[in-house]
Formats: sequence, C-alpha cells, structure tokens
Amino acid sequence: MKKNVLSLVFAVVIGAVGTAADPIDGEKKEVKVSESTVTWKGYKVTGSHHGTIDLKEGALEFDGDKLVGGEFVVDMSTLVSNDLEGEYKGKLEGHLKSDDFFGVANHPTSKLVFTKVEAVGKNSYKVTGDLTIKQTTKPVTFDVSVYGSKATATMKIDRAEYDVKYGSGSFFDNLGDKTIYDEFDLVVDLVF
Repeated sequence: MKKNVLSLVFAVVIGAVGTAADPIDGEKKEVKVSESTVTWKGYKVTGSHHGTIDLKEGALEFDGDKLVGGEFVVDMSTLVSNDLEGEYKGKLEGHLKSDDFFGVANHPTSKLVFTKVEAVGKNSYKVTGDLTIKQTTKPVTFDVSVYGSKATATMKIDRAEYDVKYGSGSFFDNLGDKTIYDEFDLVVDLVF
C-alpha cells in the first residue's frame, strides 16, 4: 500500500513539474462578428470601388496581453459595394460574386490562419498567415495593431495569386482603360 501511495505521489510531482515547464496555451478570444468590419477597395485604371464583406467567424489568440495567433473565416456571399446604388450596385456585386472573380457559389468562404506573429512595438505586430481564396492558399504578411478589446489590420492582396483573372493585366494584353489592378486593399477592424 505504501509503495502504491509513494508511486502516486511521485507521478503527481513529476506530472506537475512537467506541466510547469510546458509553454502556456494562448487564450482564445472570439471575435464579435456583428461588431467587426472588413472593408475592401479595388482599383482600376478609371477609378476604384469599395465596400464591405462580413466575417463568418474568427478568433485571436493571446499569451497574456501579447498576440500569438488568429484564425478567421469570411462569408463571401456578403460581398457588397458601398460606392454604387441601384442597378450598377447589383451588377458589380453580381460580377464580383461570379466565376469571373470570386466564384462564390463554389467557394462560399475564404480563410486566414496566422502562421507567425512578431511584435514590432508595444501594440503592433507583423503577422504572416495563410490566406485561402477559391481553394488556393498563399502566404500573406500584414500589420496588426491591438488596443484593449479591439484590433485593426491592413493588408494588400494580389488577386492574381488566387486565380482571380478578370480584367487583369497579368493575364490579358491590350486591356487599356478596362484594366483592373491585381492588388486590392483590406482594412479589418475587430472587436473581441
């Protein structure tokens, strides 16, 4: 009996020491998707368009107050234009959701998973993540700022890397003023 008790005590002590040496698992903070915004802006030779798209779900991971990870899913069906109205608004939104651009019927979500987070200031981080659009995953690097229960990220995405070819000078010649630039901007404001 003493041998069993001694073995149990030994196992508990060794287990506690082993656990204390393990790295801290990050605290996962779910993003409040109804209070968070993702704003996009795309550019063409003759101007630009801008709008929003909704997060379906997302979370940031922290070790204490330090950002260490994150994962987000975007609902591509919520892609809207905010700079047009009426018929033109409907046409642009329909075209962006079509196979010419994001193929929303076959690719209803896009996803971003942080793979590396590097602190570059008190509340600032350089983040690298895997971005998946239309079943193509490529690394992206962007800046994130965190203040209290809010975070902001800004990034440029090259749509050509995700097989979004329509009007791209990277794929088609002689487009002239019909050229749509490959890079578009995203500004993400998160509340968690």
